[in-house]
Amino acid sequence: MTFDFDTYYDRRHSDSDKWNHYPGDILPLWVADMDFRSPGPVIQALRDRVDHGIFGYGRDPVELRQVVVARLEARYGWRIVPDAVVFVPGVVQGFNLVCKAFCQPGDGVLVQPPVYPPILQAHTHAGLVNNEAQLVCNPDGSYGIDLDVFEHAITDQTRLFILCNPHNPVGRAFRRDELEAMAEICLRRNILICSDEIHSDIIYNGHRHIPIASIAPEIEQKTITLISPSKTFNIAGLRLAVAVIPNPELRKAYVALQRPLAGGPGILAVTAALAAYRDGETWLQALLAYLEANRDFLVDYVHQYLPNIGVAKPEATFLAWLDCRRAGIPLVKPYTFFMEKARVALNDGSAFGKDSEGFVRLNFGCPRAILVQALEQIRQALAQLKEV
Repeated sequence: MTFDFDTYYDRRHSDSDKWNHYPGDILPLWVADMDFRSPGPVIQALRDRVDHGIFGYGRDPVELRQVVVARLEARYGWRIVPDAVVFVPGVVQGFNLVCKAFCQPGDGVLVQPPVYPPILQAHTHAGLVNNEAQLVCNPDGSYGIDLDVFEHAITDQTRLFILCNPHNPVGRAFRRDELEAMAEICLRRNILICSDEIHSDIIYNGHRHIPIASIAPEIEQKTITLISPSKTFNIAGLRLAVAVIPNPELRKAYVALQRPLAGGPGILAVTAALAAYRDGETWLQALLAYLEANRDFLVDYVHQYLPNIGVAKPEATFLAWLDCRRAGIPLVKPYTFFMEKARVALNDGSAFGKDSEGFVRLNFGCPRAILVQALEQIRQALAQLKEV
């Protein structure tokens, strides 16, 4: 079976925020939203459900719950009971609920910048304080964890660690030894782990995703894991995520807050998620091959034609973290320069943490032709700097 990821579908005449946020002559490679049509089984399942014509309240999605349980065991050898699965409208709501349910105002939440902005900002919605354990940028542009920095960031008030794995924006799929070491510190310091694993399906050859909760029973009992089909199958607008909470006491406290404040996903979201997880694997494997080729093209292009920009090959996600600090961009942020001079929209690195000025995040989840065009426009804009 073959799949077409090269065709460009006009999204400017839809309600796409990605394609309508900026003026029409700007190529958008910013928000983590791919430009590929969702798998055929997902589209067909939605058509069939829409044809029914009645969209009232849905019941507990028992079949989807079973599919999630089977998927976690098949992919990671992680066995959970069906009751451990809690459905929420999104991962961001998921970790904000954790902050509300298990922390008190003034408590600390441990985060690892540069990191996805809603994680960086989660403390503000619950009156908490960020305890920042900065990731270490290696000479080759890759990132790692300094365990001394990690533990020294913890205070007597730290109650929660929000882990992002695979990591957005730096593209790491953390190794087992890294996860074990962080979990050991959290267990010893009595810190709850909330693991955002929304990109866990987007893993490239030579790497693998390990749910931190799957490592050991004692870690599982102190972890809330958040996953979703939204990034994987490009159905983020339908709003569904899964909170995996094996500990019954944690689950009871979480659900007590989740139901009145966030509710659950709608019936169309459940329909799409079930079709994606049950029937989308062949499409997913083809997607991963295409994304990996896009990633390799991007990294090779940057090394060959943009030598003053640093990039490490992402191990996971469809996002690249570009270091533009030596690109010679005068006075303005790289984000602003590429917007104004290259007509390409990227994410401003400063939104990911205070030490990320001079970086941008690029989304390569798009047809190759769009990626090529954007990189060419970036190259030309940087070339003009040398002519001035």
